[in-house]
Amino acid sequence: MYLENINGPKDIKKLKIEELKVLADETRAALINKISNAGGHNGPNLGMVEMTVALHYVFDSPKDKIVFDVSHQCYPHKILTGRKEAFLDSAHFGDVTGYTNPLESEHDIFTVGHTSTSVSLALGLAKGRDLQQAKGNVIAIIGDGSLSGGEALEGLDYAGEYNKNLIIIINDNDQSIAENHGGMYKTLKKLRETNGKSSNNLFKSFGLDYRYLDNGHDVSALVDLFRSVKDIDHPIGAW
Repeated sequence: MYLENINGPKDIKKLKIEELKVLADETRAALINKISNAGGHNGPNLGMVEMTVALHYVFDSPKDKIVFDVSHQCYPHKILTGRKEAFLDSAHFGDVTGYTNPLESEHDIFTVGHTSTSVSLALGLAKGRDLQQAKGNVIAIIGDGSLSGGEALEGLDYAGEYNKNLIIIINDNDQSIAENHGGMYKTLKKLRETNGKSSNNLFKSFGLDYRYLDNGHDVSALVDLFRSVKDIDHPIGAW
């Protein structure tokens, strides 16, 4: 097992690329263990396992700040940042909440339970970083279901004229609590169908740089993608 030796992101960075897939499988098993026995949000978290492993492999949390939208997809993050016993041992199932929580870990930036907030929150962190003339990446993670919220759209609008490091990861799995409707989702569908090459690109329309990855469960490809945007000097959407 690799997971038993993972107590934070620094331990993940000791692994070889080919070992990350095994770590992802073990993380997924830990998720299923807790969700099966104590409940919780299964879909959002199971879909984020490889992405979270790659994020912590490439970026340097908590110097690099990862902001989750809603927090329904933060369980893999918790497992990999020193809280794995809360998913492996039933005696510790109650040790963590279902949301990011700064009282639990320095790797949790906000207590978040509402949708469509991550881009705006990340922009606030980025502006604070810049005012302090500090360094570090700010990464917002948002799903397609949350993307249509007014606050998310306001955040994207402001990000389009921002000129410093800001990374927005759009996890478009074509899933939400209820079926998505609207012109935005026609645009996202077209991007999926064209491998990100559609000329009708929502994110470029907002003024963002843009990278596309079709297989969000390919750890090696995710690592390459995140390495390509780490320390970038302008806002970018990675999808």
